[in-house]
Amino acid sequence: MRWLPVLYVVALLLIEPLTPVDWPVSFALIALPLVAAFAHGLVVVAGTTVFAVLFEGVLAGTPCCAGRSVGYQWDRHYVAAYICTVLVGVLGTILAAHRTRRERTLADVRFVAEIAQRVLLRPVPHRIGNLLLESLYLSAAAEARIGGDLYEAVPTAYGVRLLIGDVRGKGLLAVETAAAMLGAFREAAHDEPDLPALADHVETSMDRRAAHLGGSELCERFVTAVFAEIPTDGQVVRVVNCGHPPPVLIRPDEVRELDRGRSGPPLNLGMLVEDPYQVDTYAFRPGDQLLLYTDGITETRDSTGSFYPLLQRLRSWGPLPPRELLEQLHDDLLAYSHNQLQDDTAALTACLMADEPAAQAPPAGENREPG
Repeated sequence: MRWLPVLYVVALLLIEPLTPVDWPVSFALIALPLVAAFAHGLVVVAGTTVFAVLFEGVLAGTPCCAGRSVGYQWDRHYVAAYICTVLVGVLGTILAAHRTRRERTLADVRFVAEIAQRVLLRPVPHRIGNLLLESLYLSAAAEARIGGDLYEAVPTAYGVRLLIGDVRGKGLLAVETAAAMLGAFREAAHDEPDLPALADHVETSMDRRAAHLGGSELCERFVTAVFAEIPTDGQVVRVVNCGHPPPVLIRPDEVRELDRGRSGPPLNLGMLVEDPYQVDTYAFRPGDQLLLYTDGITETRDSTGSFYPLLQRLRSWGPLPPRELLEQLHDDLLAYSHNQLQDDTAALTACLMADEPAAQAPPAGENREPG
């Protein structure tokens, strides 16, 4: 874009001798200040205006231009061109100043959004004990890099506890709700002895926040979520699903959803049923990987309107380390949607590594320090 004014002038110079018309193509230099306003500031646009006026005079004196009109007609046309160029230059300068101010404002908004994302969705540790962890977040809006999707991983005395969630709605209210939920989870994860109690604790916090906000949509401010727990010794993974897409268990020979049909209601809707949250336990062996995700992934559409086939894609890729898995998922989602994501997406993956063998003591009499 910064070279566009230069390319524009070069194109005019190439076309000028070839135009069999009674007026020169150099009159098109009137638009040069507006072309410069696309990518440059007001100083450059003002300089481009002066250049356009002078260059029009130079072209007017060349044989290819001067021969096309003479006398009073020549003067009238070129005086009008000069005046129009100056007026367009003033307009281009104003537009350039406005565009520069808007770009600075947008840069400030993006900077604040990045800081908010670091605070709200801080990167999960890449390793906790014998678990490898990775996270992914994609915003559907380029200007707002955070939304209502959330994730977290917290090491506790009960094992590593994971959370993935999706707040209903968009905008600032969704971001505030996500922040409140993450704060409640980060505190309660260390205190509650089991996952249903943890879900109840977070549910209570969300109820209090919704009541504090008030309004007629109290029961509609809900969050779908999955709570997962991987004990320190591994072997199992415990899952409490609160109306969220089920996690996916990835093994070298198997890819399947962890869903026994006992999903509870979303958070802030627990008052609708009694004893809503049930825990399901699954085997989780070394080499297994757990993928938690939001519905922005499975609801991504291609040009024909077909939904993204997550399980099919995971099976076709085969076993991948956590980072490579999310990088592949990221690239595939953008390619599938032609860079037209319609919803925010988040994913969190945890892979159980094999226990590292302990160092063996050397046999007696070998590698011994002299006494």
